[in-house]
Amino acid sequence: MNLAAHPLGTERPLLLADLTQSWSAVGGGVGTYLRHKREHILEHTPHRHLMILPGEHDVVEESDGGRAITVWLRSPHVPFSPNYRLLLRNRSVRKALAAYRPDVIECQDAYNLPHAALKHRAAYPKTALIAGYMTDFPTVYVARPLSRFLGHGIADRLGRLSYDYCGRLYRQFDAVYALSENGGARLLRSLGVEDVQMLPLGVELDDFGPDRRDPALRSELGLADDQPLLIYVGRMDIEKRPDIVVDAFRQLPESLGAKLVILGQGPQKEQFEALGDPRILTPGFVTDRTVLARWLASADLYVSAMPNETFGVSVIEAQASGLPVVGVNGGAMPERVLPGMGRLGPVGDSAAMAANILEVLGQDHRAMGEKGRTWVSAEYSWQHSMEQLLGTIIPHALAKAAKRAAATVPA
Repeated sequence: MNLAAHPLGTERPLLLADLTQSWSAVGGGVGTYLRHKREHILEHTPHRHLMILPGEHDVVEESDGGRAITVWLRSPHVPFSPNYRLLLRNRSVRKALAAYRPDVIECQDAYNLPHAALKHRAAYPKTALIAGYMTDFPTVYVARPLSRFLGHGIADRLGRLSYDYCGRLYRQFDAVYALSENGGARLLRSLGVEDVQMLPLGVELDDFGPDRRDPALRSELGLADDQPLLIYVGRMDIEKRPDIVVDAFRQLPESLGAKLVILGQGPQKEQFEALGDPRILTPGFVTDRTVLARWLASADLYVSAMPNETFGVSVIEAQASGLPVVGVNGGAMPERVLPGMGRLGPVGDSAAMAANILEVLGQDHRAMGEKGRTWVSAEYSWQHSMEQLLGTIIPHALAKAAKRAAATVPA
């Protein structure tokens, strides 16, 4: 792959920039994606990579001879989510963009920062803008939470207004990608966004696998070989709906001898711990990927109730670890959990989830896990993801930007 010969007609290396609110030092889908993107750019291309991120202080970090640049802008914590910060300083963002003049700017959220990128492009028309639909925020952060206070009617109208906003915003970008068909692509097309690209994310296949299973860990948890260990990995908040997982687990017969591990942090963690159920374990967030792989491989079943996954990195990490999945029939989940890899049930129905858990555990669940591992190994690698980004999406955006810039040149 050679991006040096791109549609702008120059032979110089490019500066590829990422601008996002959704950065966490301890994980998260966007953070995982950006770390792999930087690694790939530095190891496999002649290009440079700039990230403008919310941080504790204003500071610029450079490495790899100036090819990796991170501009941290001081930002407050997101309420009730200590691992994320709110980058609201668009003027400072535009100042950083003007100082570095990236060829491509990619935005992974739809809030204030894309408008900083659009204003930068107005000043520098050759800049290509790419938007990634990483979160279904009109439902996850508008309609669903507000329905508890305003009622479903008003909340749904506000959600529809947010979707209209998404359509107007993304139609201004040179390229737009979704992570899956059900997790964003179909929705974006319905909002009038043309030519939506697909960018499936990946999994570190060398890091996750059934061979990471650790009998000593299971022994520490007091589990015999025939006692199932269920696991969920992710934030404990209303978006991810781990409360449904906990409710489903507590409906399982105690004679099953099962335990549930929830790896993560969030406002619902104290709620789960207050139940006083010794079968529910909340070790906290695991930052070490080796430790995470050990936890996943030592479990028997992955459970998720998140109905609006745009992709589901944690799901494919579980599948790469050899686990069947019990999930919900919403978002990207049907594209992740194919027949024979687990069971999907209705959204928000803990009783149906409990029944599906029992059904999977009552069958050859290890064979289901092996099928998922085989499928993920063939379909989802970070190498494939980066080839799609650098070989298709970025050149598409650059070509459109060049055409637009040429059209704005005075006769």
